[in-house]
Amino acid sequence: MKIARFSKIGFILAAAGSAVGLGNIWKFPYITGEYGGGAFVLVYLITVALIGFSIMIAEMFIGYKGRRDTVTSFEELAPKNKSLWKYAGFQSLAGLLIMTFYSVVIGWILNYIVTSLIHLPSSVKEAEATFTSMLHSDFFTQFFYHSIAFVVITYIVSKGIKSGIEKLNDYLMPALIIILSGMFLYALSLDSFSKAFSFMFAPDWSKLNSEAFVTAVGHAFFTLSLGMGAIMTYAASMEKDTNIVHSAVWVVFLDTAIALVAGLMLFTFLYQYGSGPDKGPGLVFISLPAAFYEMGTLGNFFAVIFFIALAFAGLTSAVSLVEPMVQYMIDRFGFSRLKASISMGSFFYLVGILVILSGLDGWKESLSWGGKNLFDWIDFLTAAVMLPLGGLVMSIFVGYVVPKSEVEATLKPYLKGYFPIWYFSLRYIAPVALFVVILNLLGVM
Repeated sequence: MKIARFSKIGFILAAAGSAVGLGNIWKFPYITGEYGGGAFVLVYLITVALIGFSIMIAEMFIGYKGRRDTVTSFEELAPKNKSLWKYAGFQSLAGLLIMTFYSVVIGWILNYIVTSLIHLPSSVKEAEATFTSMLHSDFFTQFFYHSIAFVVITYIVSKGIKSGIEKLNDYLMPALIIILSGMFLYALSLDSFSKAFSFMFAPDWSKLNSEAFVTAVGHAFFTLSLGMGAIMTYAASMEKDTNIVHSAVWVVFLDTAIALVAGLMLFTFLYQYGSGPDKGPGLVFISLPAAFYEMGTLGNFFAVIFFIALAFAGLTSAVSLVEPMVQYMIDRFGFSRLKASISMGSFFYLVGILVILSGLDGWKESLSWGGKNLFDWIDFLTAAVMLPLGGLVMSIFVGYVVPKSEVEATLKPYLKGYFPIWYFSLRYIAPVALFVVILNLLGVM
């Protein structure tokens, strides 16, 4: 039986689709301004080059050489203690756990596409009341759109690499780039663009403290979709003559460029129409709709296409979160792709319903522990523990366990004279940085 493989451009678009997610559009712009603008961007780009890029190549290497699911790939490459190293494949579970709330958030976005056609809130106060009401009292709306997200994502994954995941990214990634570029060009014509540019890029060295460095390392790692088995699983379906380094460079470039363009565009609109920057979901679901309202009829149009772009970013990331566990069920247990897709989809769908309930009045007390509800606990477990731990494991595995001769034979033709620099970064810089990030997120530092 012929195994489906990504085309070269298909892999780049799929990996970039995995990396370009909701965090690029609502998290990166804010933390850039919060931690010193251009000063933070400089630190961020350095950490992407020394840590994110290093780990991405290591993750691609494991998948490319293993050619199977994450568990089997670690087993195949480990020269000894194979039964121990198979547990490094826990990364696949991290992606599926993230999907339990990611699908809910995609549901919010789908809801806002529809409501933007009909009504935009006339003020930040009204937008906040609308969003808060949905979170705390509107189960049906969240359940309905979460269900749509589940059906769409499960269907795409069930179609496989070529007919499902690659085809999705072949259409949605160019569409996402076109939509954001169009809105960015309009933002360039507004008076507030210079203020937005200053907010994001004017260096304020006084804000560049140790916390900013940890934040840069953490975001450079998380935004590239590392440590959850997605890039590894996609790399297992690369064509044999794919240039791993070239592909990694494109993924990093697209991920970073889209984050910068989205940030400049969003803050231009916010400053132009009387709103200010806000954190997390508040930026997208509260401040921005109120700013779009001030644009008049054009605002409804921009709101719709923006939330469509956000949905595209969410969907391309979502399929990559589910695929590693689907591939695991196929390789290790002989499931058909349809059965594996439905099984994994049903898991994130059912837990996602509990995630919705954990935010509703009347339910959240019974689904909360230690000051966090189920949504917050899953987010914390994956972001603070599983993802950075996955990156740390990969850096140790490729840097110390896999024989250097094998790593060098595969990657040196692409890295050429930069191989020693990359290998040093993987062995010494990335592990230390990720260990510090883990301690910081756990509140130890």
